[in-house]
Amino acid sequence: MINKDVASISDAVADIFDGATVMIGGFGEAGSPVELIHALIDQGAKNLTVVNNNTGSGEVGLAALIKAGRVAKMICSYPRSMNSTVFPELYKSGRIELELVPQGTLAERIRAGGAGIPGFYTATSVGTPLEEGKERKTFGGRDYVLELGLTADFALIKAHRADTHGNLIYNKTARNFAPAMATAAKVTIVQTRELVAPGGIDPEVVITPGLFVNRVVTVANPAHESALVAAGVSYP
Repeated sequence: MINKDVASISDAVADIFDGATVMIGGFGEAGSPVELIHALIDQGAKNLTVVNNNTGSGEVGLAALIKAGRVAKMICSYPRSMNSTVFPELYKSGRIELELVPQGTLAERIRAGGAGIPGFYTATSVGTPLEEGKERKTFGGRDYVLELGLTADFALIKAHRADTHGNLIYNKTARNFAPAMATAAKVTIVQTRELVAPGGIDPEVVITPGLFVNRVVTVANPAHESALVAAGVSYP
């Protein structure tokens, strides 16, 4: 097995290129890889398409990436939530594109992309503006809309513990979209609170196998997005 430990967080994101599609784990603050996102801001990649549950809070993490003008398009379920001020203003002024996806559909599109499934039918958006431009079919007397699987060039996710082979476990609800995103990206980059040697994680509790992970970098004391927002921090 390959040792996937990376020396620095800047090295971990060094090859993310302009125009890349990047999946970023997190459900609000839970599981948000704040340090990886800040490293991506420092790295300078632009014109990104970002897949996330929401659009960030305050002016840190994902919101900071958007504020820096690096994101051309957001694919998300909640473009406006508590403390999200950056994205709404940019969207209203026409400076960023939005693809709105119902949360369950978003999760399934990512899962499908990771499983090699090009598309699936769901009744979720039937009869709503989100159906526009999509194929509709009837099964068993009920209408369904075709949704396409989602894949990405990179995924940035946060783990509680990893081994050097890339096997991961998460901290409770911080797990959220991360396991699915790891399968759907060409390159999965992980920040972990703790890095252990192979065998340091019980195989029975591994959530994301190392097969789906390319790089792991240790962030022993990760920032809490809500604490940064409450303190009025703006990155950079």
